[in-house]
Amino acid sequence: MPLIAILPGDGIGPEVTAEARRVLDALDENGALDLTFEEALVGGAAYHATGHPLPPETLDLAKRADAILFGAVGDPSCDALERSLRPEQAILGLRKELTLFANLRPAKLFPGLEDASALKPEVAAAIDMVIVRELNGDVYFGEKGFRKTPAGLREGYDVMSYDEAEVTRIAHVGFKTAQKRGRKLCSVDKANVLETSQLWRDVVIEISAHYPDVALTHMYVDNAAMQLVRDPGQFDVIVTGNLFGDILSDQASMCAGSIGMLPSASLDSAGKGLYEPIHGSAPDIAGQGKANPCATILSAAMLLRHSLGLDDAADRIEVAVGTALTGGARTADLGGTLSTRAMGDAVLAALQEGQA
Repeated sequence: MPLIAILPGDGIGPEVTAEARRVLDALDENGALDLTFEEALVGGAAYHATGHPLPPETLDLAKRADAILFGAVGDPSCDALERSLRPEQAILGLRKELTLFANLRPAKLFPGLEDASALKPEVAAAIDMVIVRELNGDVYFGEKGFRKTPAGLREGYDVMSYDEAEVTRIAHVGFKTAQKRGRKLCSVDKANVLETSQLWRDVVIEISAHYPDVALTHMYVDNAAMQLVRDPGQFDVIVTGNLFGDILSDQASMCAGSIGMLPSASLDSAGKGLYEPIHGSAPDIAGQGKANPCATILSAAMLLRHSLGLDDAADRIEVAVGTALTGGARTADLGGTLSTRAMGDAVLAALQEGQA
């Protein structure tokens, strides 16, 4: 009986995870999937209740669970806290404690959303890629702090680093992901100026010998950002580091119509994962029923596929989202008027229609 931990978090997190839970419950009607759920506090909500963004009981649940459905973290009332107590440290802590090193972020334009993209419709229509982002290294986890320069000036520093083992394991994920898709892998780095990126490129080239069926290319990150706007259809799978992946995946989301449409999976070496929409907590619209739940619903589909091996159920969710959108269901971010709940209703209706 698979256990799914639900960590709603802050802002719109509880609203969007509630809709994803409704979809999972509909699929699990009469115990069809044999799922169990437990919920816990995380982020700012956890800090206000317990004094820490990742309480021991939440971490324990995350470790016991077969998969985690995560909402969002971020609370402006916590901005003045020391960094270790800010809501965002919860997600970094979970990645570290669970060794979730591989982040998969698919970006695909659903038919009918061409006009929601900032790109020309014919350019946007070609978007169908996966960004594989390394999660446990880079500047996010390197040495950091403040110091004084010899001239007495304040200086902040964050160390970017990767060792070859970290690059090797994410490269394998990138190549294996490409093998299941179009067999094209673009490794994004900044090897012309960064030694960290030079090591990255060298190791990726070494690993490519194990995947002769995958065409490997390399691209500097600044060019990759430009190409995502100019010709996003050229990309099948992108593999890159933590910082570059964070930026490029958000850019890809807007090319695909809305950040409210993109799910993600953060996986360990055994396939256990944390699944979350790539958007933040959006405190400006929290509690107003305006958030698009589709990214979280699609994250639930990724959860079923990658951690539980329930491909058919995952397919049904993805088809239902597409059907709802084709039928005209739109939240405000897509130029529509539906509430969070109403969008969930539209997906559920499409799901039930598909079961009939």
